[in-house]
Amino acid sequence: MASTSLAPFRSRAFLFVWLGALVSNVGTWMETTALSYYVADTSKAAWSGVVAAAGFLPSALLSPVGGAWADRFQRKTIMIVANCLAALIAASVALLVASGHATPALLALFALAGGCVGAIGFPAFQAALPDLVPTEHMVAAIGLSSTQWNLGRILGPSAAGLAIWAGGVPAALWCNAASFLAVAAAVALARMPRNQSAKRSITAAIRDGLRFARANEAVRAMVPIMIAVSLIAAPFIGFIAQMATKVLNTKQGGTSLLVTAQGIGAVITSSLMGAMYQRFGARRTMVVAISVLIPALMLYGASPNITFAAVALAITGGAYMAALLSFSAVTQRSAPPELRGRAMAVNNFILGAAYPLGLFIQGPLADHSSLRTVTVGSGIVLGVVLLVGRIASPRHTDPIHIALG
Repeated sequence: MASTSLAPFRSRAFLFVWLGALVSNVGTWMETTALSYYVADTSKAAWSGVVAAAGFLPSALLSPVGGAWADRFQRKTIMIVANCLAALIAASVALLVASGHATPALLALFALAGGCVGAIGFPAFQAALPDLVPTEHMVAAIGLSSTQWNLGRILGPSAAGLAIWAGGVPAALWCNAASFLAVAAAVALARMPRNQSAKRSITAAIRDGLRFARANEAVRAMVPIMIAVSLIAAPFIGFIAQMATKVLNTKQGGTSLLVTAQGIGAVITSSLMGAMYQRFGARRTMVVAISVLIPALMLYGASPNITFAAVALAITGGAYMAALLSFSAVTQRSAPPELRGRAMAVNNFILGAAYPLGLFIQGPLADHSSLRTVTVGSGIVLGVVLLVGRIASPRHTDPIHIALG
């Protein structure tokens, strides 16, 4: 089984891109951790939410554009250009912080620019992945890609802690800038087949995805659940540094510990999802994930110390990742192959819009009350919303059950 899972590494192009992406993700999480600590140490919780949301919001608005470009232009070129632009933006952030002129507003603008570049470049990576391995290794390659992303989440915060200890916050930011150049070089060295250009317009692609989401019963039943989880529960991610520094009164090491704990929970969940899907089906997996997420989020918000918070956050992060993967499974298994990209664009839009909106709402609430109250309250509110929805429409999830078992 292990040899089958690692088989994509025998493809040189996949190995190059995988290693480059791992380096880039480690750098990204170094920057995320360093900036979260920097903003949390100098600003209110609302600004932490704004900076986090600014980097995430473009995925809602520009993912359809990135998907259309990935089919219209050469994906290798898009990936190289996007990573070079991301390196330039990251270097500008490092210079800004090192000069002492960084403000939350400026950091939010640079986060927005970086998010725009990522939203354009990432669909090309997704579309190019199946071309890097033989068809029989494609599923394993997708699994390894997810593992790489979560490994970056685990390794990045620890690396950020070392970089900050050695050279301050700017050192971690410079590492991120270099990581983008590393992935650009890896992509340049990898052999990728030239894709056939498709002239499907962006507006037509968006209409296709929306039409599918409305027509398919399973996806239509799942969308309100995904909106509730993304809007109410997901914002805990953007306030991890605030929880570590302002609520639990730890230094930068506390932020790294919590982000790493969330990543560990996500890695464990990702490695178990295949077996859970096979045994329980996507619907039951979704129900279990959300049922664990609600109390875990409340325990995390009420944590008396950093150790308890890390354990609770690992469970919260794992449950949240399971919910996200379940949402993807519903859409991917419901959509025909020729519609999957456009159908997944609907998921990306919902996640990219609801999460920042939740940050914008919960940040000011935390400043006027407390982050503990908001975090515990988000778990309670999510449970109440889903329970009321279930009582008001007891057959609402039946289409998911029928489609996915």
